[in-house]
Amino acid sequence: MNWRWLLRASMWVRRPPSAKRVKLVVGLIAVCIAVALIEHYVGWPDWAQMDRAPRVPRF
Repeated sequence: MNWRWLLRASMWVRRPPSAKRVKLVVGLIAVCIAVALIEHYVGWPDWAQMDRAPRVPRF
């Protein structure tokens, strides 16, 4: 384990993040999981998909 991670962990123990920041992080994680679940079960609409560009031939 890197010493920087240990120092960061000790700082978190001494000064934990505020409740507002914890709610923000949990909210972002929930949004990411929701988007991943929608993509997996429903799929993306046609307008949101990118068309593949034709491959440039190499010589």
